[in-house]
Amino acid sequence: MQTYTRDAGPEVVVKSSKLSTFIRQNNRPILSEWEAFARTLAQGSSMDDAGLRDHAQAMLDEIADEIASPNARDRAVECAEGESSSSAATEHGHRRAQSGFTVADMIAEFRALRASITRRWLAQTTEFGRDEVEALVRFNEAVDRAITESLAQYGRDMEETRQRFLAILSHDLRNPIAAISTAASFLADIGELNEEDAKLVGMIRGATARMTNLIGDMLELALHRLGDSMPVKRGAMNLDDLVNTVVSEVRASYPNTSIIVNSRGDLTGSWDSARLAQALTNLIGNAVQHGDADQPIRVSARGNPTEVIIAVRNSGGAIPRDQLRRMFDGGTPGSRTNGDRRHLGLGLFIVNRIIDAHRGSIEVDSADGETAFTIHLPRAA
Repeated sequence: MQTYTRDAGPEVVVKSSKLSTFIRQNNRPILSEWEAFARTLAQGSSMDDAGLRDHAQAMLDEIADEIASPNARDRAVECAEGESSSSAATEHGHRRAQSGFTVADMIAEFRALRASITRRWLAQTTEFGRDEVEALVRFNEAVDRAITESLAQYGRDMEETRQRFLAILSHDLRNPIAAISTAASFLADIGELNEEDAKLVGMIRGATARMTNLIGDMLELALHRLGDSMPVKRGAMNLDDLVNTVVSEVRASYPNTSIIVNSRGDLTGSWDSARLAQALTNLIGNAVQHGDADQPIRVSARGNPTEVIIAVRNSGGAIPRDQLRRMFDGGTPGSRTNGDRRHLGLGLFIVNRIIDAHRGSIEVDSADGETAFTIHLPRAA
């Protein structure tokens, strides 16, 4: 075997050319450096030494095992292809998420660990052949695998924390918003306000109605992860009744808005009444808020042998074509262009999820001064 030799200097001591053995023999100084570096990242944190060191010992053992294992490459490939695993690195990501570390902090930790081991091993090894190079390759694959697993778990924990925060925030905001809405309704109902004050109270009622819808959307988004299917409870119902009920509620919130309803054909089927009411409320509410206030909102429902089709139309400026493609993704709401529209993101995302859960479809068309959202609902699952 061809080897490459360098001058290690008089103070270098060769312990072992086996990198896996070297890591096990030198885990104490390696862990000390890990802990010292982690402490610089946790300034002001109450983490103790055990917390800073965390699962480093177990991760070192796993890295050493991978270097020595003939299946190390297979495991690295599985990790790259998205195979999940339970490891010390996974637990490390979980603990770091709880301790307030950032993604940059975690990557810096692994970078320091990689540098510490590589530097120490090179300082104590004078001959490098194919086996040593192969060991370095496997070592880097093992560290990369640990980074991937750790960051994946960190991301899952942070997403769960974000969703929990949104759910708590949305839930707790409902009571004060409801109190404001109730007070505004009381002032409007007593009938003793002058015209200017009545207009202000009307603005408060409209604003609280919009805030209530937005809070409901946030809560819905938090309770259902983006990749999960929204649960529905089907039951026999008539969409004609549902459409008229929803329109009546929207008219009560926006008394100055004209909403015209047209229905024909058989509108019966098996659907989730509460979910469809939520979807229609979002669509009609969006039409009221973003349409031409001087033109009526038109809601139509018609049945054919296999499905029911519901359309909500409003007049007003057209939605730019590049925004139409992203109307339902929840993460890229439309922006205002030349004083145009619009922020529809969460509401339309949830509408899409509701229709999808019913195995239906929704489409949007905006041209010639009219925007139309059209829902196709199969009569049964």
